[in-house]
Amino acid sequence: MIRREGGRIVLSGSVTLANVAGILEEGRRHLEEGVKTVDVGEVSELDSSLLAMLLSWLREAHAKERELQFANLPESLRTLARLYGVEALLPATPAQR
Repeated sequence: MIRREGGRIVLSGSVTLANVAGILEEGRRHLEEGVKTVDVGEVSELDSSLLAMLLSWLREAHAKERELQFANLPESLRTLARLYGVEALLPATPAQR
């Protein structure tokens, strides 16, 4: 689920292979409207598809020369990113560095 709060979106609930396609598309619409921060702190269940989705949004933002940051990355997501060797690609907000 995605909730919009001004220039940020907040992901909540489960983000897994079962529902990531819909969240990916909904998020793209928000990013097109100028969202610059994705808050992941309310995600209760995740798998590697969340990581893939965030990297996809980041790639699209960079292609359009837009900024995108991630806030409140769960430790389990950071662990997956380290495991896959992509942790440095996830631009976290300053409080997360």
